[in-house]
Amino acid sequence: MKIAVLKERAPGETRVAATPETIKKFAGLGNDLAVESGAGVAAAISDAAFAEAGASVASAAEVVKDADIVLAIQAPDVALLKGAKPGAMVAALFDPFQKGDVVEAYAKAGLEALSMEFMPRITRAQGMDVLSSQSNLSGYKAVLAAADTYGRAFPMMMTAAGTVQAAKCFVMGVGVAGLQAIATARRLGAQVSATDVRSATKEQIESLGAKAIFVEDVEGIEGEGSGGYATEMSDEYKAAQAKLVSEHIAKQDIVITTALIPGRAAPVLITDAQIATMKPGSVIYDLAVAQGGNVEGSVADEVVEKHGVKIIGYSNTPATLPADASALFARNHFTMFQAFWDKEAGKPEFDEEIGDAIRLTKGGEVVNERLKG
Repeated sequence: MKIAVLKERAPGETRVAATPETIKKFAGLGNDLAVESGAGVAAAISDAAFAEAGASVASAAEVVKDADIVLAIQAPDVALLKGAKPGAMVAALFDPFQKGDVVEAYAKAGLEALSMEFMPRITRAQGMDVLSSQSNLSGYKAVLAAADTYGRAFPMMMTAAGTVQAAKCFVMGVGVAGLQAIATARRLGAQVSATDVRSATKEQIESLGAKAIFVEDVEGIEGEGSGGYATEMSDEYKAAQAKLVSEHIAKQDIVITTALIPGRAAPVLITDAQIATMKPGSVIYDLAVAQGGNVEGSVADEVVEKHGVKIIGYSNTPATLPADASALFARNHFTMFQAFWDKEAGKPEFDEEIGDAIRLTKGGEVVNERLKG
Protein backbone atom coordinates (compact mmCIF):
# COMPACT_ATOMS: atom_id res chain seq x y z
CA MET A 1 0.00 0.00 0.00
CA LYS A 2 1.04 3.60 -0.45
CA ILE A 3 1.09 5.68 2.72
CA ALA A 4 1.23 9.45 2.36
CA VAL A 5 2.30 12.04 4.94
CA LEU A 6 1.36 15.66 4.28
CA LYS A 7 2.79 18.86 5.68
CA GLU A 8 0.45 20.35 8.27
CA ARG A 9 -1.32 23.51 7.17
CA ALA A 10 -3.28 24.59 10.24
CA PRO A 11 -2.00 27.86 11.74
CA GLY A 12 0.54 27.21 14.47
CA GLU A 13 0.73 23.47 13.82
CA THR A 14 4.37 22.39 14.03
CA ARG A 15 3.97 18.62 14.37
CA VAL A 16 4.30 15.98 11.67
CA ALA A 17 2.44 12.66 11.54
CA ALA A 18 5.44 10.43 10.82
CA THR A 19 9.11 10.31 11.74
CA PRO A 20 12.06 8.47 10.21
CA GLU A 21 11.54 5.84 12.92
CA THR A 22 7.95 5.11 11.91
CA ILE A 23 8.72 5.43 8.20
CA LYS A 24 11.12 2.50 8.55
CA LYS A 25 8.56 0.50 10.53
CA PHE A 26 5.78 1.09 8.00
CA ALA A 27 8.16 0.11 5.20
CA GLY A 28 8.89 -3.06 7.14
CA LEU A 29 5.23 -4.01 6.70
CA GLY A 30 5.71 -3.85 2.93
CA ASN A 31 4.42 -0.34 2.26
CA ASP A 32 5.63 2.49 0.04
CA LEU A 33 6.01 5.76 1.96
CA ALA A 34 5.73 9.25 0.51
CA VAL A 35 6.31 12.45 2.48
CA GLU A 36 5.59 15.98 1.35
CA SER A 37 8.70 18.13 1.14
CA GLY A 38 9.10 20.29 4.25
CA ALA A 39 6.63 18.26 6.31
CA GLY A 40 9.04 17.76 9.19
CA VAL A 41 11.00 21.02 9.20
CA ALA A 42 9.18 22.54 12.19
CA ALA A 43 9.77 19.32 14.13
CA ALA A 44 13.50 19.33 13.31
CA ILE A 45 13.21 16.52 10.74
CA SER A 46 14.77 17.20 7.36
CA ASP A 47 13.64 15.90 3.98
CA ALA A 48 16.96 14.06 3.80
CA ALA A 49 16.18 12.22 7.04
CA PHE A 50 12.87 11.01 5.64
CA ALA A 51 14.53 9.97 2.38
CA GLU A 52 17.25 8.11 4.23
CA ALA A 53 14.54 6.24 6.16
CA GLY A 54 13.08 5.02 2.87
CA ALA A 55 10.40 7.53 1.94
CA SER A 56 10.07 9.36 -1.33
CA VAL A 57 9.91 13.12 -0.81
CA ALA A 58 7.80 15.13 -3.23
CA SER A 59 5.08 17.74 -3.65
CA ALA A 60 1.69 17.36 -1.97
CA ALA A 61 -0.01 16.32 -5.21
CA GLU A 62 2.60 13.66 -5.95
CA VAL A 63 2.55 12.36 -2.39
CA VAL A 64 -1.23 11.97 -2.31
CA LYS A 65 -1.56 10.46 -5.80
CA ASP A 66 -2.84 6.86 -5.51
CA ALA A 67 -2.39 6.88 -1.72
CA ASP A 68 -4.22 4.15 0.20
CA ILE A 69 -3.57 5.72 3.62
CA VAL A 70 -2.92 9.35 4.57
CA LEU A 71 -1.39 10.15 7.94
CA ALA A 72 -1.87 13.61 9.42
CA ILE A 73 -2.00 15.47 12.72
CA GLN A 74 -5.03 17.60 11.88
CA ALA A 75 -7.42 16.41 9.21
CA PRO A 76 -6.33 17.83 5.82
CA ASP A 77 -8.73 19.77 3.66
CA VAL A 78 -10.49 17.37 1.31
CA ALA A 79 -9.18 19.36 -1.66
CA LEU A 80 -5.63 18.33 -0.72
CA LEU A 81 -6.61 14.67 -0.95
CA LYS A 82 -7.71 14.78 -4.55
CA GLY A 83 -5.89 11.97 -6.32
CA ALA A 84 -5.92 9.52 -3.40
CA LYS A 85 -7.49 6.15 -4.10
CA PRO A 86 -11.27 5.86 -3.68
CA GLY A 87 -12.02 4.94 -0.09
CA ALA A 88 -8.53 5.91 1.11
CA MET A 89 -8.10 5.95 4.89
CA VAL A 90 -7.16 9.24 6.55
CA ALA A 91 -5.98 8.94 10.17
CA ALA A 92 -5.85 12.28 11.98
CA LEU A 93 -7.49 14.55 14.54
CA PHE A 94 -10.90 15.56 13.20
CA ASP A 95 -12.55 17.33 16.17
CA PRO A 96 -15.79 15.65 15.04
CA PHE A 97 -18.18 17.34 17.46
CA GLN A 98 -17.06 20.84 16.50
CA LYS A 99 -16.28 20.29 12.82
CA GLY A 100 -19.22 18.38 11.45
CA ASP A 101 -18.77 20.09 8.08
CA VAL A 102 -15.32 18.49 7.73
CA VAL A 103 -16.75 15.05 8.52
CA GLU A 104 -19.52 15.55 5.96
CA ALA A 105 -16.97 16.63 3.35
CA TYR A 106 -14.97 13.44 3.91
CA ALA A 107 -18.11 11.34 3.54
CA LYS A 108 -19.04 13.12 0.33
CA ALA A 109 -15.52 12.56 -1.03
CA GLY A 110 -15.80 8.82 -0.34
CA LEU A 111 -12.89 8.81 2.11
CA GLU A 112 -12.63 6.71 5.26
CA ALA A 113 -11.98 9.14 8.09
CA LEU A 114 -10.33 7.64 11.18
CA SER A 115 -10.60 9.99 14.14
CA MET A 116 -7.61 9.44 16.42
CA GLU A 117 -9.25 11.35 19.29
CA PHE A 118 -12.09 8.78 19.32
CA MET A 119 -9.66 5.99 20.25
CA PRO A 120 -11.21 4.00 23.12
CA ARG A 121 -9.38 4.38 26.41
CA ILE A 122 -8.93 0.67 26.98
CA THR A 123 -5.81 -1.22 27.98
CA ARG A 124 -4.96 -2.66 24.59
CA ALA A 125 -5.32 0.71 22.90
CA GLN A 126 -3.02 2.67 25.21
CA GLY A 127 -0.21 2.71 22.65
CA MET A 128 -2.62 4.15 20.06
CA ASP A 129 -4.05 6.91 22.26
CA VAL A 130 -2.92 10.27 20.86
CA LEU A 131 -4.92 12.25 23.41
CA SER A 132 -2.93 10.67 26.23
CA SER A 133 0.45 11.02 24.55
CA GLN A 134 -0.15 14.65 23.67
CA SER A 135 -1.78 15.51 27.01
CA ASN A 136 1.24 14.16 28.82
CA LEU A 137 3.42 16.72 27.05
CA SER A 138 0.80 19.43 27.57
CA GLY A 139 0.80 18.98 31.33
CA TYR A 140 4.58 19.26 31.37
CA LYS A 141 4.68 22.35 29.16
CA ALA A 142 1.89 24.09 31.10
CA VAL A 143 4.00 24.05 34.25
CA LEU A 144 7.12 25.25 32.42
CA ALA A 145 5.20 28.09 30.77
CA ALA A 146 3.65 29.09 34.10
CA ALA A 147 7.06 28.99 35.79
CA ASP A 148 8.51 31.17 33.05
CA THR A 149 5.71 33.71 33.45
CA TYR A 150 5.80 33.63 37.25
CA GLY A 151 8.07 36.33 38.64
CA ARG A 152 9.49 34.22 41.43
CA ALA A 153 11.34 30.93 41.89
CA PHE A 154 9.57 27.58 42.20
CA PRO A 155 11.74 25.76 44.78
CA MET A 156 12.63 26.81 48.29
CA MET A 157 16.10 28.37 48.26
CA MET A 158 18.14 28.97 51.39
CA THR A 159 20.76 31.62 50.76
CA ALA A 160 23.03 33.89 52.76
CA ALA A 161 20.64 36.71 51.93
CA GLY A 162 17.66 34.82 53.27
CA THR A 163 15.19 32.10 52.34
CA VAL A 164 13.06 32.06 49.21
CA GLN A 165 9.81 30.24 49.90
CA ALA A 166 8.62 27.50 47.56
CA ALA A 167 5.82 28.38 45.16
CA LYS A 168 2.41 26.86 45.78
CA CYS A 169 0.97 25.13 42.71
CA PHE A 170 -2.62 23.89 42.44
CA VAL A 171 -3.65 21.50 39.64
CA MET A 172 -7.34 21.29 38.79
CA GLY A 173 -8.28 18.16 36.88
CA VAL A 174 -6.20 15.02 37.32
CA GLY A 175 -6.24 13.22 34.00
CA VAL A 176 -3.08 12.50 32.01
CA ALA A 177 -2.20 16.21 31.69
CA GLY A 178 -2.94 16.92 35.33
CA LEU A 179 -0.82 14.05 36.61
CA GLN A 180 2.13 15.17 34.50
CA ALA A 181 1.63 18.75 35.70
CA ILE A 182 1.77 17.53 39.30
CA ALA A 183 4.93 15.54 38.64
CA THR A 184 6.62 18.42 36.81
CA ALA A 185 5.74 21.02 39.45
CA ARG A 186 7.05 18.67 42.13
CA ARG A 187 10.32 18.21 40.22
CA LEU A 188 10.68 21.98 40.05
CA GLY A 189 10.35 22.17 43.83
CA ALA A 190 6.86 23.61 44.26
CA GLN A 191 4.41 22.73 47.01
CA VAL A 192 1.74 20.97 44.97
CA SER A 193 -1.92 20.29 45.61
CA ALA A 194 -4.58 18.99 43.23
CA THR A 195 -8.28 18.30 42.91
CA ASP A 196 -10.67 16.40 40.67
CA VAL A 197 -14.34 15.47 40.76
CA ARG A 198 -13.42 11.78 40.47
CA SER A 199 -12.65 10.32 43.88
CA ALA A 200 -10.52 7.59 42.30
CA THR A 201 -7.82 10.16 41.51
CA LYS A 202 -7.11 10.95 45.18
CA GLU A 203 -4.72 8.03 45.51
CA GLN A 204 -2.96 9.04 42.28
CA ILE A 205 -2.44 12.59 43.54
CA GLU A 206 -1.00 11.43 46.82
CA SER A 207 1.25 8.85 45.12
CA LEU A 208 2.99 11.74 43.36
CA GLY A 209 3.62 13.51 46.64
CA ALA A 210 0.94 16.17 46.23
CA LYS A 211 -1.86 17.12 48.62
CA ALA A 212 -5.34 16.04 47.53
CA ILE A 213 -8.02 18.72 47.87
CA PHE A 214 -11.45 17.05 47.78
CA VAL A 215 -15.01 17.83 48.71
CA GLU A 216 -16.04 15.44 51.47
CA ASP A 217 -19.44 13.91 52.26
CA VAL A 218 -21.15 15.31 49.15
CA GLU A 219 -22.35 13.20 46.24
CA GLY A 220 -20.13 14.02 43.29
CA ILE A 221 -20.49 13.51 39.59
CA GLU A 222 -23.51 11.79 38.11
CA GLY A 223 -21.21 9.27 36.45
CA GLU A 224 -17.52 8.97 35.71
CA GLY A 225 -18.20 8.56 32.01
CA SER A 226 -16.44 6.36 29.50
CA GLY A 227 -12.69 6.27 29.17
CA GLY A 228 -12.09 7.77 32.60
CA TYR A 229 -13.48 11.20 31.69
CA ALA A 230 -15.62 13.12 34.12
CA THR A 231 -19.22 13.95 33.33
CA GLU A 232 -21.45 16.68 34.73
CA MET A 233 -21.45 17.22 38.51
CA SER A 234 -24.51 17.47 40.72
CA ASP A 235 -25.57 21.00 41.73
CA GLU A 236 -24.80 20.20 45.38
CA TYR A 237 -21.30 19.08 44.47
CA LYS A 238 -20.73 22.16 42.29
CA ALA A 239 -21.61 24.45 45.20
CA ALA A 240 -19.40 22.58 47.66
CA GLN A 241 -16.53 22.45 45.21
CA ALA A 242 -16.77 26.16 44.40
CA LYS A 243 -16.54 27.01 48.12
CA LEU A 244 -13.57 24.70 48.68
CA VAL A 245 -11.72 25.92 45.60
CA SER A 246 -12.34 29.56 46.46
CA GLU A 247 -10.78 29.09 49.87
CA HIS A 248 -7.80 27.15 48.51
CA ILE A 249 -7.10 29.15 45.36
CA ALA A 250 -6.61 32.39 47.30
CA LYS A 251 -3.44 30.89 48.79
CA GLN A 252 -1.92 29.66 45.52
CA ASP A 253 0.82 31.13 43.33
CA ILE A 254 0.30 28.91 40.28
CA VAL A 255 -2.90 27.23 39.11
CA ILE A 256 -3.07 24.75 36.21
CA THR A 257 -6.53 23.86 34.89
CA THR A 258 -7.02 20.80 32.68
CA ALA A 259 -10.72 19.89 32.76
CA LEU A 260 -12.47 18.78 29.58
CA ILE A 261 -15.72 16.92 28.89
CA PRO A 262 -15.78 15.29 25.41
CA GLY A 263 -18.29 16.86 23.04
CA ARG A 264 -18.96 19.88 25.26
CA ALA A 265 -17.42 23.23 25.97
CA ALA A 266 -14.83 23.16 28.73
CA PRO A 267 -16.40 23.68 32.18
CA VAL A 268 -15.59 26.97 33.92
CA LEU A 269 -13.60 26.17 37.05
CA ILE A 270 -12.33 29.61 38.02
CA THR A 271 -14.50 32.72 37.99
CA ASP A 272 -13.43 36.34 37.88
CA ALA A 273 -14.41 36.68 41.55
CA GLN A 274 -12.09 33.82 42.47
CA ILE A 275 -9.24 35.31 40.43
CA ALA A 276 -9.69 38.52 42.43
CA THR A 277 -8.88 36.65 45.65
CA MET A 278 -5.47 35.48 44.39
CA LYS A 279 -2.20 37.22 45.20
CA PRO A 280 -0.86 39.76 42.68
CA GLY A 281 1.81 38.11 40.55
CA SER A 282 0.09 34.73 40.56
CA VAL A 283 -0.25 32.80 37.28
CA ILE A 284 -3.03 30.61 35.89
CA TYR A 285 -2.42 28.31 32.93
CA ASP A 286 -5.64 27.27 31.21
CA LEU A 287 -5.00 24.05 29.28
CA ALA A 288 -8.61 24.02 28.06
CA VAL A 289 -8.50 27.50 26.53
CA ALA A 290 -8.97 26.20 22.97
CA GLN A 291 -12.24 24.51 24.01
CA GLY A 292 -13.71 27.59 25.64
CA GLY A 293 -11.54 27.67 28.72
CA ASN A 294 -11.71 26.64 32.37
CA VAL A 295 -10.92 30.19 33.45
CA GLU A 296 -13.26 33.13 33.02
CA GLY A 297 -11.64 35.63 30.66
CA SER A 298 -8.82 33.42 29.35
CA VAL A 299 -7.82 34.01 25.72
CA ALA A 300 -5.87 31.53 23.62
CA ASP A 301 -2.25 32.51 22.91
CA GLU A 302 -2.52 35.75 24.85
CA VAL A 303 -1.44 36.86 28.32
CA VAL A 304 -4.50 38.30 30.05
CA GLU A 305 -3.95 40.16 33.33
CA LYS A 306 -6.89 40.41 35.72
CA HIS A 307 -6.67 41.67 39.31
CA GLY A 308 -2.89 41.41 39.07
CA VAL A 309 -3.04 37.74 38.04
CA LYS A 310 -1.68 36.61 34.68
CA ILE A 311 -3.82 34.10 32.77
CA ILE A 312 -2.12 32.20 29.95
CA GLY A 313 -2.79 29.23 27.69
CA TYR A 314 -1.75 28.03 24.25
CA SER A 315 -4.36 27.01 21.71
CA ASN A 316 -2.15 24.05 20.75
CA THR A 317 0.15 23.22 23.66
CA PRO A 318 1.69 20.01 22.19
CA ALA A 319 2.79 21.99 19.13
CA THR A 320 5.16 23.97 21.37
CA LEU A 321 7.14 20.74 21.78
CA PRO A 322 7.11 19.65 18.12
CA ALA A 323 9.91 17.08 18.08
CA ASP A 324 8.67 14.99 21.00
CA ALA A 325 4.99 15.54 20.21
CA SER A 326 5.56 14.34 16.64
CA ALA A 327 7.53 11.30 17.78
CA LEU A 328 4.78 10.20 20.16
CA PHE A 329 1.93 10.92 17.73
CA ALA A 330 3.74 9.04 14.95
CA ARG A 331 4.22 6.02 17.22
CA ASN A 332 0.51 6.09 18.09
CA HIS A 333 -0.26 5.98 14.37
CA PHE A 334 2.09 3.09 13.72
CA THR A 335 0.97 1.10 16.76
CA MET A 336 -2.64 1.34 15.60
CA PHE A 337 -2.00 0.19 12.06
CA GLN A 338 0.48 -2.50 13.06
CA ALA A 339 -1.99 -4.01 15.54
CA PHE A 340 -4.52 -4.59 12.78
CA TRP A 341 -2.21 -5.22 9.84
CA ASP A 342 -3.23 -8.30 7.82
CA LYS A 343 0.02 -9.51 6.28
CA GLU A 344 -1.70 -11.74 3.74
CA ALA A 345 -4.04 -8.99 2.55
CA GLY A 346 -1.32 -6.34 2.87
CA LYS A 347 -3.65 -3.87 4.56
CA PRO A 348 -5.20 -3.06 7.95
CA GLU A 349 -8.35 -4.89 9.05
CA PHE A 350 -9.80 -3.17 12.10
CA ASP A 351 -11.93 -5.06 14.61
CA GLU A 352 -15.31 -3.77 15.73
CA GLU A 353 -14.32 -2.41 19.13
CA ILE A 354 -11.67 -0.05 17.82
CA GLY A 355 -12.64 0.24 14.16
CA ASP A 356 -16.24 1.24 14.89
CA ALA A 357 -15.06 3.67 17.56
CA ILE A 358 -12.66 5.67 15.40
CA ARG A 359 -14.26 5.36 11.94
CA LEU A 360 -16.29 8.47 11.13
CA THR A 361 -17.06 7.93 7.44
CA LYS A 362 -17.08 5.08 4.97
CA GLY A 363 -18.77 4.36 1.65
CA GLY A 364 -19.96 7.92 1.26
CA GLU A 365 -21.74 8.06 4.61
CA VAL A 366 -21.16 9.21 8.19
CA VAL A 367 -21.13 5.90 10.07
CA ASN A 368 -20.02 6.73 13.61
CA GLU A 369 -22.78 6.22 16.17
CA ARG A 370 -21.54 9.11 18.33
CA LEU A 371 -22.26 11.52 15.49
CA LYS A 372 -25.74 10.26 14.68
CA GLY A 373 -28.91 11.75 16.09
